Amino acid sequence: MNISAGPLLILILCCSIATAQPAVQSIARDQPFRPQVHYSPERNWMNDPNGLVFFEGEYHLFYQYNPQGIVPGHISWGHAVSTDLLHWKELGVAIPDTPQEMVFTGSVVVDTRNTSGLCEGGKPCLIAIYTAHGESGGTPLETQEIASSQDRGRTWKRFTGNPVLDLHMSNFRDPGVSWNAEAKAWLMVVSLPNEHQVVFYTSPDLKQWTEQSRLGPSAFTAGQWECPNLLHIPSANQADSTWVLKVGINPGALQGGSGEQYFLGSFDGRHFTQSSDPGSHGWSDYGKDSYCAIGYNNLPSGEKPTLIGWMNNWQYASKLPTSPWRGQMTLPRRVTLIRDPAGLALSQAPIVAPLRHGRSTPIQFTLPPRPSQEGHEEEMSMSTQSPAEFELRFQPGDAQSFGLRLSSDPEHWTEIGFDRKTSHLYVDRTHAGDDVAPDFLARTAAPLAKGRPFDLHIIVDRNSVEVFAQQGTIAMTNLVFPKSNAIKLRPFRDGGKQPIRLSGQAWRLNSVWPAESK
Repeated sequence: MNISAGPLLILILCCSIATAQPAVQSIARDQPFRPQVHYSPERNWMNDPNGLVFFEGEYHLFYQYNPQGIVPGHISWGHAVSTDLLHWKELGVAIPDTPQEMVFTGSVVVDTRNTSGLCEGGKPCLIAIYTAHGESGGTPLETQEIASSQDRGRTWKRFTGNPVLDLHMSNFRDPGVSWNAEAKAWLMVVSLPNEHQVVFYTSPDLKQWTEQSRLGPSAFTAGQWECPNLLHIPSANQADSTWVLKVGINPGALQGGSGEQYFLGSFDGRHFTQSSDPGSHGWSDYGKDSYCAIGYNNLPSGEKPTLIGWMNNWQYASKLPTSPWRGQMTLPRRVTLIRDPAGLALSQAPIVAPLRHGRSTPIQFTLPPRPSQEGHEEEMSMSTQSPAEFELRFQPGDAQSFGLRLSSDPEHWTEIGFDRKTSHLYVDRTHAGDDVAPDFLARTAAPLAKGRPFDLHIIVDRNSVEVFAQQGTIAMTNLVFPKSNAIKLRPFRDGGKQPIRLSGQAWRLNSVWPAESK
């Protein structure tokens, strides 16, 4: 996490970490661009997800939060809980900033065996491991600290022996911590942003950390490396598995600004080795607006690894036209490994089906080689309202490019297309709405894999379009600010002498917010 902060301002107000923060007062969650199926705080600034953990029946979502304003500053940990990863109850500030430090990105683990000695009464407790961003002698300083909670994350107490890891560096942040069976120890992956390295540490007690290895520089190094996360990923058919190391980069990502690359390989408890198979390096999201996605710790047995990311980009994050909040999360995504003739890939499946309203609407279109006759355009479209979900599959014949437009009115649309001439999937938001900030209007693209289907899974919210293609091996997340909540889906094609067939289904989605907040 990097808010481009200089020396820490002493203007930061002091809060007592051991005192429960009051829950936020309810306000309407029905503003024009308020997401209805994605998490956003009622008020104020939010960025990276932190401390994703399942504990005693609750999924916890902590996140970077400014309790005092709608722009970065006073960074603390906000907190929300859910029983289904979709309907969230926002709680108060979990770990507040102090005059000495802001509370940057980190993790939460369940200390089942009380290895830390910080769990009271012999019961499992939650331990947060985060980056403290402060200063020393007028120079920025980032160290790793821990805090404990005995009451399911409602209140936290900082460890009196902090910091637990200090390299005396200005840029050293974003610890991803989990229990590692191979090492039989706690494992931390943490970033040296300017060196483009991820450092692997182990610890018996979350207090004393020993360096084991480093990875990098490697692949993309145009910006700082941030938010590393190491996950064990099963294959889609359970035949094998792999490890994935995800690393954020800002700026200098593929589509400009912030983004996230991944490496697939093996891990022996101390060293990560990237695979030599095709596809072992890629982007976890090819859109402009998914950053610092991290996985859940302590998931119930049988649940696949699950990610949530920040749906934004540091190029324009503080300039977006939303109020009284700014920032939101992606949908949670289950992650598996795909291994096929094209190579390896991460496959991501958004958790959204429980929000479907009623029966699906079937979609069946056949596009002739030539444009349809004048007056028949309405027959080649369907209309609905956001939020909505589409599952689609093309049989493109010999068409050179094809796809669909999602229009909010005749002058504004988002275009999603397959371009076989360049072998790319693209999402074009340059006509979706207003140019809300520099670098916002964009056309993002991802390489297609030969042999994988031309399918699309699309979730449209009031200010976003999330696209998953080719069995979920391409994810592309983009914010949009349309003129209305209307959606008209209209397929298109270019070239070829054979018909195109488009089939699938669509659903309206229920809002995740209770009726009294709308």
